[in-house]
Amino acid sequence: MELVGRYEERVQINDALTSDKSELVLVYGRRRVGKTFFIREVLEKETLLQFTGLYESDVPEHMERFAQALSQIDKQSLPTRVPTSWFEAFDMLQVVIENSRIRKKKVIFLDELPWMATHKSRFLTAFTSFWNEWASKRKDIVVVVCGSAASWMITNILKNKGGLHNRVTCKIKMEPFDLHETELFLKKKGITLDRYDICQIYMVMGGIPFYLDQIKKGESATQAINRLCFRKKGVLRLEYTQLFQSLFKKAERHMAIVEVLAAAPRGMRRESLIEKIKTGSGGGLTKLLEELTESGFINAYIPFGHKKKDAVYKLTDHYTLFYLKYIAPETAGDINNWLKVSQSNSWASWSGLAFENLCMLHIEQIKEALGIDQIKTSISSWAHRGNDEMPGAQIDLLIRRADRIINMCEMKFSKYPYTITKEYAMKVRQKMAAFDHFEKNKETIFPTIVTTYGLTTNIHSASLIQNVITLEDLFVKDKSK
Repeated sequence: MELVGRYEERVQINDALTSDKSELVLVYGRRRVGKTFFIREVLEKETLLQFTGLYESDVPEHMERFAQALSQIDKQSLPTRVPTSWFEAFDMLQVVIENSRIRKKKVIFLDELPWMATHKSRFLTAFTSFWNEWASKRKDIVVVVCGSAASWMITNILKNKGGLHNRVTCKIKMEPFDLHETELFLKKKGITLDRYDICQIYMVMGGIPFYLDQIKKGESATQAINRLCFRKKGVLRLEYTQLFQSLFKKAERHMAIVEVLAAAPRGMRRESLIEKIKTGSGGGLTKLLEELTESGFINAYIPFGHKKKDAVYKLTDHYTLFYLKYIAPETAGDINNWLKVSQSNSWASWSGLAFENLCMLHIEQIKEALGIDQIKTSISSWAHRGNDEMPGAQIDLLIRRADRIINMCEMKFSKYPYTITKEYAMKVRQKMAAFDHFEKNKETIFPTIVTTYGLTTNIHSASLIQNVITLEDLFVKDKSK
């Protein structure tokens, strides 16, 4: 499969290869996001050694596999014995590199680093010694370290407080594909789906390359979702528990948080989370939230007019949301469950929330469609319970601009051009009035709608909506990448 997207990441790798010093490159991101594939594709010719940690393995097993990997490089310079420790393993690697006749940058790719750094393995100590005392003093080494446990990689490598402190020279976070990259990926596979169908697929599995790679040519979006999520051996039916257990120790704590957040589509504040999952208010919850954020499952949003401490946490991983809503409670044996559910009122309602989530993850495309990608902006939501003077209201997306305009965004997932009714227009105006009243707003509000196929033209749309954003806008390449 040809590499799709990842333009900024390619530039970062090229800079590391062409620099005049050795480089320590950190690549991290959630499971299945395509980290290993990316590194192999862009660094295939330069890679001298690739070694992947073994899940739930011990030091002796790792040593056997490491020796075998070394033997494939240069059999003449390799000692015949299997190393007994990571210190000895890195010493052997030094010998192989020093005897190499390659004059250009030599890449050492260590994949799934957290699986190597097991308890009492002393891997980190040995690796730190290898980098600080030898590799960093040369000019021809690029060490790429990679792992799916994003929080572990950040804590132990990027923010290491010991010998690796400030040693990372290049940090690459692999994000899921956006809609533009998802469409490119499917086209490379020869899959022809319109953007509405791609949008449905995205709302179920997000832009995770491994999941998208399971879609077959000639399948509709409905057929693909049904096969992958509801058949007995469907990849996404079996993925959920494995996903969290491979990323986190004591994964049940992380799963408890996402399951609480799944039931609160508008998000929850820290205090409410503490109450729901019955955990302490100290650093324990903070660490769990940071790990889930760095791994791409949740995002923190600051409500309009509030500070960082008032952040609202939302579960934004599409697959996790879909799994907990539809796959987990699925009736055993009903292999065509999705063919029924996709036509139900339940999906019509839930897809609206999923589309809102999708839009929040495509803010850069929305800003470009509005022509404000070069203007300083802040993104927030807003809600007020109301009082005797004014009813309350909720606004899911506000884009506050430096030019004193606020885009109040409504997001609607529809099979057809959306129709603004008299009742809906009144509801939007009430939201504007409530926001102006309670926030004492002096800036101009532009009612903005993000929908699939635009609006039906009528008196209400013409007199109320200032900006219309469609699927075509959401599929545009993100210029910030």
